[in-house]
Amino acid sequence: MNDIFIEQLVKKKRSLKDRVIFIAVILMVILIPVTFVVLAMKKIVVAYFIYIAFFFLIFGIWFIWFVRSHQNVEFEYQVVQDILVVSKIIAKRKRKEIMKLDVRTVDKLEKGDDPEIQKMNFVKVYDAAEHSADDKNTTYAVYQHAALGRCALLFNPNERVLNGMKPYLKKDIVLKIFYNRG
Repeated sequence: MNDIFIEQLVKKKRSLKDRVIFIAVILMVILIPVTFVVLAMKKIVVAYFIYIAFFFLIFGIWFIWFVRSHQNVEFEYQVVQDILVVSKIIAKRKRKEIMKLDVRTVDKLEKGDDPEIQKMNFVKVYDAAEHSADDKNTTYAVYQHAALGRCALLFNPNERVLNGMKPYLKKDIVLKIFYNRG
């Protein structure tokens, strides 16, 4: 059999939580230096607070950049033979392998809007999806982990990744996904 190596990059969309954090950081970076300057101008505290405000502002600008760049998250799916490797890439600088999944252990491969999947309980959920778990384009790969039990991977595979997994998936999954039977 030929060696299989397929990869896909998926950029995670910023959530409402990410936006709220970013706005809170910006407000903090503006309000803290302004407070120090106002206190120094009204001579409530020493005039050195203006210097402290300046350093807070410089640090704050760096902190805004740091928070924003760390919200740039991509997921990489690699199919290498019968193994699906999922990695998280933060700010295009830092890569961390989230998990390795033996494709042969996948029991279900369904879209996230499937009511049967919504009722299931999982010991661990690996979220490597572009959007939230409720999105209709998010795919659940349900599998049995040897040590943990029933786990799920949320991801957005394209056709190439699914075709790379196809030879190793269970027959009923292949029939349902590729041939619309079952």
